[in-house]
Amino acid sequence: MQRLLPFAFILLCFLTAASPNNAHAQASRCLAMADIVPPAIRTSLVEQELSEKQVRLTFVTHSTFRIESPGGVIIATDYSGYAGIGPLPNVVTMNKAHSTHFTNYPDPAIEHVLRGWNPDGGAANHNLTINDVMIRNIPTNIRTWEGITEPDGNSIFVFELAGLCFGHLGHLHHELSAQHLGWVGRLDVVFVPVDGSYTMDHDSMVQVLRDLRASIIIPMHYFGTSTLQAFLERMGADYEIELADEATIILSEADLPLNPKVLVLPGY
Repeated sequence: MQRLLPFAFILLCFLTAASPNNAHAQASRCLAMADIVPPAIRTSLVEQELSEKQVRLTFVTHSTFRIESPGGVIIATDYSGYAGIGPLPNVVTMNKAHSTHFTNYPDPAIEHVLRGWNPDGGAANHNLTINDVMIRNIPTNIRTWEGITEPDGNSIFVFELAGLCFGHLGHLHHELSAQHLGWVGRLDVVFVPVDGSYTMDHDSMVQVLRDLRASIIIPMHYFGTSTLQAFLERMGADYEIELADEATIILSEADLPLNPKVLVLPGY
């Protein structure tokens, strides 16, 4: 089922700064396309073998998505010990705002465990290429339960595969500076927490989405339907809304819509 709402989208210009993780900056499609108008994107709910330009995406739960590349790389985001049905991921990313976003005991068979914070202090710094996937992080701050700002306690993870750029905002607690936006680059798909309180209020998160200019916005971290509905009502005046019937979709760079949209995958 689909529900289409009127759309008005503001393109914002921002300063592109040097990335703190610049090992792959010149090869990064996300950074190279930062000032390009967002392309459209096609979605399919049919389980099928992936072509070299397709990505399989599954909403597992909460902030965990399963991303499968054409080359067979499997990624689980904000991994807390469960990565959905199927083979064990090759890569997991984690953030530490609370225990549903990380685990201290990841399966030892997971090849790459990428924490969005540095347990030894300072900022996490990840630049990983595995088969047909590039992964990097952009550190952001978080608030502790006592309301104290913890610098570099969260990471936005960016995944580049099959000609697409995915960004996972983790447990983002503040709007993004021009420098952050330059480090992220232009995204095709962004996974956004929409709880409206634990991370940010909806107005602030909508401003982040406008700044990022992603083609597809996928809500996560909403705990229940009432919170999701509040976010969709806030977005509905300006964005097209699509409700997917299944938690797994196929994404491709080909045939892309010109108008950014919110794509809701079932689950929470």
